[in-house]
Amino acid sequence: MRVSTRGDYASRALLSLALHVESDGPTSVRDIAERTGLPQPYLEQILLSLKGAGIVISKRGVGGGYLLARSPDTLTLAEIVAAVDGPIVAGDFGEPHTDGACDHEGQCALLAVWAEVGTHMAEHLSSYTLADMVHRARGTLGSEAQ
Repeated sequence: MRVSTRGDYASRALLSLALHVESDGPTSVRDIAERTGLPQPYLEQILLSLKGAGIVISKRGVGGGYLLARSPDTLTLAEIVAAVDGPIVAGDFGEPHTDGACDHEGQCALLAVWAEVGTHMAEHLSSYTLADMVHRARGTLGSEAQ
């Protein structure tokens, strides 16, 4: 599995919001783009997807921008990636035992492995919260979490 550019950019944008969560009010797309080095037009599209998934909220008008909809310690990398890329899977191979997927020699065995790999990747990304990334970015990751 490969995390797409959208998944990476979404994670970086949300990490920026989380690093400044104590700031008063929303953060503009321009400020997020400047802090992260991400292209603003693409970032706007990604933030709209994250808003649709309920991960961020937006405020319009002067002083508007984006805020995290939830605490960073409840938001996982798996949720962020899935919000912009769809379900986390190892490939688009289909499920074993459905729609003739097992009609060819060995195909079901491989489909089962690919499904397990996707599940493992989703579980692994679910083990990291945005708060964990804040600690890593600030160099405050405790020895118990390493």
